[in-house]
Amino acid sequence: MKRDLRGITATTDVHSQLGDAMPLLAHLHAERRRSLIVDCGDFFEGTGYYRLGRGHAEQAILTSLYDVLAPGNHGWSHHFEPELRELTVCANAVDSATGKPLFRRMHRAWIGGRTVAVTAVISPQAFDAIPTADRAGHQVTDPARALVELLLEHHHQVDAWVLLSHSGFEGDLRLADQCPFLDVIFAGHCHSDRYGPESVGRTLVVKGAELAAGYAVAESVGAGWAARACRFPTAARLPADLEPIGRQIEALQAELAAPLGRIAEAWRGRMADRHEVLSEVARRLHTGFGADAVVLNETALRPVLLGQALTLNELLAIEPFGNQLVHAVVPDAVVDDLPGLAARLTERAGPLLLAPDPLPPGVRTVLTTGYLAETMLGGRTPSPVLPLGQVVARVLCDPLTVTEEGAPT
Repeated sequence: MKRDLRGITATTDVHSQLGDAMPLLAHLHAERRRSLIVDCGDFFEGTGYYRLGRGHAEQAILTSLYDVLAPGNHGWSHHFEPELRELTVCANAVDSATGKPLFRRMHRAWIGGRTVAVTAVISPQAFDAIPTADRAGHQVTDPARALVELLLEHHHQVDAWVLLSHSGFEGDLRLADQCPFLDVIFAGHCHSDRYGPESVGRTLVVKGAELAAGYAVAESVGAGWAARACRFPTAARLPADLEPIGRQIEALQAELAAPLGRIAEAWRGRMADRHEVLSEVARRLHTGFGADAVVLNETALRPVLLGQALTLNELLAIEPFGNQLVHAVVPDAVVDDLPGLAARLTERAGPLLLAPDPLPPGVRTVLTTGYLAETMLGGRTPSPVLPLGQVVARVLCDPLTVTEEGAPT
């Protein structure tokens, strides 16, 4: 296909939202003739499509439609797979032993009659959210400093600078102030309703809607750029060369429709509020399971509207990350300051559910998610206790109706 690139089309935080992927697929397929197609990270993880398909459909979409990718904290390890690594750029992710870049630092493209450098950064906060094992041997440097170093090396070869940022909209406004040579920043990671475009000096900061609902566009106009945020238009059919991806998604949809149990009357026909669900989970683990103390973060779950029956799709939408509950060690340095530990965990991971609340003095181990144990506590015991999704299914369903599939791994 001959391409005459006039602009850049960017998605962000798709999070494996493939249930209604046709608008995204059809629109990006059509836009490839005139746009460089890019993503700002977190294309993977967040639904049952990822849990069942293990990212194969998402990888097929990225390699079929996209030109440049920024790595996000979700799906970080996928960017080291050969086909995706070829597409990935990042200016501030390096090998912690050698300091060498983990990915290409930039991609050059001819857009609208000028040479455009497309690069990416991931914020330290987003990087710290990657599971420890997945980022072993990796580190990130200061994003602004990495971008300035890149400018100094390549300013004579480039007419314009575009950044794919996995830092959050507020962080990107600060980056725009620190790096005034940037023409456009496509924002990601923030999950806010702030889309822009907003101007910081000559820099435009813009973000497309998350979860495959929309995209952002920047176009070369005269001596500068214009940007806007858009929603994907309704698509009537899937392009023929993307039909194999459509069949992968349909096969996953059929598996996800499997019923797991009848929703208990108390939850039927209402939103599964994650605070309320996790409160009941924590209570059961503390009293019924006999855990000395339970620490869970609200961000482990997502709110979903419930009907009469709980399907695998709904359960994996409520608990999309496959968390295993484990016993975690409370670090010696904070065992005498458990309120301070809870405050620090809340700052990094979001609101917590504790049982009992407050935590009892002197507690040395807590039942928590593997994610919290590995990234923010003192490590985990060797064996998981049980999947968080299994406990959630037991909370939401009439006990006698839950099938064995109510315990996804």
